[in-house]
Amino acid sequence: MYLQQPDRRQFLRSATIAGAGAFVASTTTAAVENSASRHSIRLGAPVFNAPEDPDALAALHRQQGYRAAYCPSVELSDTERIRAISRAFAKHDVVIAEVGRWVNLLDADPQKRATNLQTVIDGLALADEVGALCCVDIAGSFSTDEWYGPHEKNLSAEFFDATVENARKIIDAVKPKRAKFALEMMGWSLPDSADSYVDLYKAIDRKGFGVHLDPCNAVNSPTRFYENSQLIDECFDKLGPWIVSCHAKDVAWQVEMQVHFREVVLGQGVLDYKTYLKRLAALPHNPPLMIEHMSGEAEYHQSRDFLFDTGKQIGVTFEA
Repeated sequence: MYLQQPDRRQFLRSATIAGAGAFVASTTTAAVENSASRHSIRLGAPVFNAPEDPDALAALHRQQGYRAAYCPSVELSDTERIRAISRAFAKHDVVIAEVGRWVNLLDADPQKRATNLQTVIDGLALADEVGALCCVDIAGSFSTDEWYGPHEKNLSAEFFDATVENARKIIDAVKPKRAKFALEMMGWSLPDSADSYVDLYKAIDRKGFGVHLDPCNAVNSPTRFYENSQLIDECFDKLGPWIVSCHAKDVAWQVEMQVHFREVVLGQGVLDYKTYLKRLAALPHNPPLMIEHMSGEAEYHQSRDFLFDTGKQIGVTFEA
């Protein structure tokens, strides 16, 4: 369970929710049900057999029905290619949703931790230069077995404070003008809920920090599995103003003698995509939705088509 300091963090959470009250009121009632107030969602996914040429790559995203993209491979030092990517994706009106930097910011080895911190700093700098909405990572793990693995201290005050320090270091080193640094929720490390994300957001206290939403990652108990519609609503209610990019995948329960959830193709699990799409389409700043973790091109297209079909059922549109 998340170990809070009882007064300061509870106050921060209350202040945050009060400050976002007007936003919450506009997105939990009329705006969610009123199709006239919804935006068309920008959907994105990896594309296969991707050309190196930025213009051709951006055009391929459009051909496959995507108006958002993961950042193409490019080094921070390659300023010419960064400019070419930025120009090409702007020309084709494809938003670069995120730069992923999947490293352990809490590695037990001090040298590796420092290297990983610099990797994310460079990732945020790249996001800001290329025009991506965010650079995203998980907060890390104290595990010495897996860089993202579970550990008894991953829900502790020590983890919380170290994550606040890391986020501030990353943002202060870059001072981004456009991009945000964001964290993904994880089922066994902070942030593991909307409330713990609120606490982190207020404690980090930087304009360069945002929220990356992946509700599938927060399904870590039978209650959240069966009540994931409420989980999704809670995330949008409490985090909506700060969401910069979202992930799309699905979750199923593999029945055995212990609780075992696994990721599956969209539509083959229980995640309530009708609620997810309605809430996302109601956000005024229109963050993109990025399909991830599929096994090959066919599964990505299957998941894309599921989202298109679901959107038609509930009156949510996708930018073409």
